Amino acid sequence: MKLATYQDGSRDGQLVLVSRDLASAHYATGVASRLQAVLDDWNFLSPQLQDLYDELNAGRARHAFPFDPRHCMAPLPRAYGHFEGGGFAQAQAMLQAAAGTDAAAPSEPRMARLGGGELLGATEYLRLPRGGLEADFEAGLAVVTGDIPAGCTAERAIEGIRLVLLANGLALRGPGEEAAAFDARPATAFSPVAVTVDELGPAWSGGRLNGTLQTVWNGRKVGLNEAGPEMDFHFGQLIARVARNGRLRAGTLVGCGPVSNKAVPREGAREGRRAAKAAAAAAALEWPRGYACIADKRAMETLQDGSAKTGWLQPHDTIRIEMKGRDGLSIFGAIEQEVTVGGSTAVAAG
Repeated sequence: MKLATYQDGSRDGQLVLVSRDLASAHYATGVASRLQAVLDDWNFLSPQLQDLYDELNAGRARHAFPFDPRHCMAPLPRAYGHFEGGGFAQAQAMLQAAAGTDAAAPSEPRMARLGGGELLGATEYLRLPRGGLEADFEAGLAVVTGDIPAGCTAERAIEGIRLVLLANGLALRGPGEEAAAFDARPATAFSPVAVTVDELGPAWSGGRLNGTLQTVWNGRKVGLNEAGPEMDFHFGQLIARVARNGRLRAGTLVGCGPVSNKAVPREGAREGRRAAKAAAAAAALEWPRGYACIADKRAMETLQDGSAKTGWLQPHDTIRIEMKGRDGLSIFGAIEQEVTVGGSTAVAAG
């Protein structure tokens, strides 16, 4: 199934089913008016929604209407828990190398607890709290869980995944910002549509989604990152990590952080000697898949050229994040945001 939440003036919005091609939608009020209600009683309510979803895709739903992502809130506008972390250890390793520090590969994912009280829709402004910040987008994926028991295994955690969606976090990279552990982080935005794992078919395997994440910054395609093959810690491991000491309630969001792919040798590049400098070794590499956050790009530049040249997000910048299936159709719809400073997170597109 594909599910979205339409704005209705309330904090939790109105649950709608969205057709597989994202062309039409149907209110789910005959089954449940809020997504959280479905997550709380998944085994009973989700089969009823599936019946309506099948009718919608077959063109038999009597009250279907054209789907418009500009009317969407986050699929789950408020979450019982929101965690994000290191699904891609490669990203952290590259940042450390660019900073001139060496660290062993992590044996478990590093997760951060984020606020779940305000989650943004796909077309709401990416709002900087103030000017002059070293602000960065973070294009990635997230899952919504059912109830997860404390101390569950990674395999058990995979079974508790209910929905998959795209995410765009706003990271503040300036000195002291990321270390401000008690400051509320700016809200994360999510794709218009959340998708059940069965809908993803063979692309969903072992807690990973095998697909290409497209990131466009100011109209220029900067990333075509493979989300599955190089995910060091799958979603089951991420969930198990945050549930190590306490259970998770249905309606918990767990994100993997920005997608990051490894560098490959440049065509014709020779292997350097062991004593070759890191900068020379990095110059023989390239990142053909691009990047899903500016920090990755700046780390690439530092390793190759000795310093970073790419700037951070500025007011009126635009970000578009999307993933398409093998049929060429958008799976989750696109996150399309414009950067602004202060003010409201009102809808940016349309």
